Amino acid sequence: MDYLFQNPTFTMACQQFDAAAEILELSVSDAERVKWPKRLVTVTVPVTMKDGSVRVFTGHRVQHNITLGPTKGGLRFSNTVDLGEVAALAMWMSWKCALVGLPYGGAKGGVECDPPTLAPCELEGLARRFMAEMIPYVGPNIDVMAPDMGTNEQVMAWMMDVYSHHAGYSVPSIVTGKPVVIGGSLGRSQSTGKGVAFLCNRALDKIGAEQNPRVIVQGYGNVGSNAAWSMARFGAKIVGVSDHTGGYYNPEGLNILELDAHVNEHQTLAGFGGGEAMSNEELLIQECDALIPAAAERVITADIARNLKCRVLAEGANGPTTFEADAIIEERGDIFLVPDILCNSGGVIVSYFEWIQGEQQLFWQEAEVFDKLYRILAKSFDQVVKYSQSRQISHRMAAMCLGVKKVTEAKEIRGLFP
Repeated sequence: MDYLFQNPTFTMACQQFDAAAEILELSVSDAERVKWPKRLVTVTVPVTMKDGSVRVFTGHRVQHNITLGPTKGGLRFSNTVDLGEVAALAMWMSWKCALVGLPYGGAKGGVECDPPTLAPCELEGLARRFMAEMIPYVGPNIDVMAPDMGTNEQVMAWMMDVYSHHAGYSVPSIVTGKPVVIGGSLGRSQSTGKGVAFLCNRALDKIGAEQNPRVIVQGYGNVGSNAAWSMARFGAKIVGVSDHTGGYYNPEGLNILELDAHVNEHQTLAGFGGGEAMSNEELLIQECDALIPAAAERVITADIARNLKCRVLAEGANGPTTFEADAIIEERGDIFLVPDILCNSGGVIVSYFEWIQGEQQLFWQEAEVFDKLYRILAKSFDQVVKYSQSRQISHRMAAMCLGVKKVTEAKEIRGLFP
């Protein structure tokens, strides 16, 4: 079946799964049943452009498994989207949800496009038509979408509107990550970044790091910026940041207020004068106590892994570390890894809270949201560390094994429908 997914990110996700399956001693039958996606949906998305022409985009939605509940996962608008990337992200979401105890299977969606080049009316048309194409395959108890790269709460609002018009009444729980005024959850937009910071601090405490640790954040988008701000509030010194235009490093610490003001004015980090300019690759190997890759997949390669100078690697992005780099980090033994399916799970946890609030029409205060979030993250962190120590395996494999094991056990208990 892997011929359908010709993508290095999917290959990496499968390598991780295969390694976990070997540790768990899964039978070939169990491994095959748990590994492959339940459903692959590819659609064409015609959109009327601003000039009156019609352009046809390609969109995908992969629903990995439905054993524990409806599928859950983000929707990205990006010019790098393909079926293999989406399938990999859906697979990781399955293990993530199982690891932190959510009643979901994993899903992911994407439309191949370049959002900055689209006019607002074109972006709205794309979001609305994609949801229209997805209506036969989604629902509050079937598959629930959320924002991801290139999408936001406004995109979710448009998609909720389309589905609600189809249903004939308001259905807030069809998507998460939408504006609070139409049923979104307080704290949802900051939840992934704040969760990353919370777990990064747990890891720093675990290794006995000194106060005011030095932190580098690669990728100053929603996740990275919220992680940086949260780390700064915890007393960390942000010594490096980057986005798609490049990075800036200052061992004495960057002025995060000036940094944020620059990004708000220019929309990118380009031209920021508060540190030494360098590439994203160079920034990754600068000296720090904690490195938070919060951008794209596969940025920490084997060469970068050999030269990392961090004590904690907290993966804010999905799949930022290649399979080969993982082996090097494990062999080095001097880096405390907080793996992606744990580290960035704050977003889907608070999405779950939003889904519950939408279903019950009973909404929580922000303090309640984050109290519940941090309790789940702390428990999951301790479980991963304990399992890693008991099995003498890496934190990545411990997190993977816990997630895969739960899905496998659930499938065995439910049985195979004839």
